[in-house]
Amino acid sequence: MAINASQLLEKVIEVNASDLHLVVGMPPSIRVNTVLSRLDDYGILSIEDIQYFISKILSQDQQNLFDLNKELDLSVALSNKARFRVNVFYQKGYPSVALRLIPMLVPSLDSLNLPPIIKNIGELKQGLVLVVGPTGNGKSTTIASMIDYINETRSEHIVTVEDPIEYIFTSKKSLIEQREMYLDTHSWEAALKSVLRQDPNVVFIGEMRDKETMESVLNIAETGHLVFATLHTNSAAQSLDRVISSFPETQQLQVRLQLSQVIEAVISQRLLPSPNKGTVPAVELLLATDAVRSLIREGKAYQIDNVISTGATYGMMTLDASLALLVSQNYVDLEEAMKRSLNPENLRRMLKMGGSK
Repeated sequence: MAINASQLLEKVIEVNASDLHLVVGMPPSIRVNTVLSRLDDYGILSIEDIQYFISKILSQDQQNLFDLNKELDLSVALSNKARFRVNVFYQKGYPSVALRLIPMLVPSLDSLNLPPIIKNIGELKQGLVLVVGPTGNGKSTTIASMIDYINETRSEHIVTVEDPIEYIFTSKKSLIEQREMYLDTHSWEAALKSVLRQDPNVVFIGEMRDKETMESVLNIAETGHLVFATLHTNSAAQSLDRVISSFPETQQLQVRLQLSQVIEAVISQRLLPSPNKGTVPAVELLLATDAVRSLIREGKAYQIDNVISTGATYGMMTLDASLALLVSQNYVDLEEAMKRSLNPENLRRMLKMGGSK
């Protein structure tokens, strides 16, 4: 009996799972509050099961692209209940599917348990804001909420370039246009080259993938626009290093200067399971003070961790400080926080100091 695509997607929504994985030779797997588990009731998936599932979610053009490239990103909707970001790919010669649940409504910034100062970042008029972290840690949701905050409070023209479109925005005070790779444009290069001709105030680039994308992002931010982008990096310092090191050595001096002028904030986050709230983000937050800009210009991004540690008066926050706050609020178990800390002893020390006050 062929696998029922709609029924599986309904199950994901019912249990509030974040992800669904379909792999030949295994039952379907779902991730709930960061924990992966199997749906044994659905039985072992055959290659025919997964091919049938894929045929139900891909158009003929998408199927042709998948056959050609062996992998494809897309988004699908389940009536008006939810959207899913989908990656279809091959492993060991067999097709596989990874789906990420995207709520139909963009959550408010206030509902995400982020530092309150994040709202101030949404009030910027120009510059570059990076939201970074491993896959599946809420980067897209944080940016979507910041964009919707702008949408609700200001009259701006917002243009997004995504692969694929995730959250669907409804224009409120702002005018929002969303462009999907291969549906609305043939390439990142073409989309980013033409975006400045579209009269934007705010631009969201789904991911800075390579030198060309990063170059475009810096140029768009430098010309007086507010730009949001994501990177798969672990910290603010690593993110800045990644941007700079993506360019040839002969260009890096110029890139450091350009980056130091346009960067406004780097938000690095991890989602942790919470007994009370499902999942909550732990956040490292870097804000571009004069000291930060100077370190970037001088090629001393490695010292930025120290600036964050001493920058609480500016609203900056280390990952350990965020984890300590979540533990003290009883949002996260100590053991879970320790697993995510880059310096568990430092986190333990912070918690002891907090408890002694």
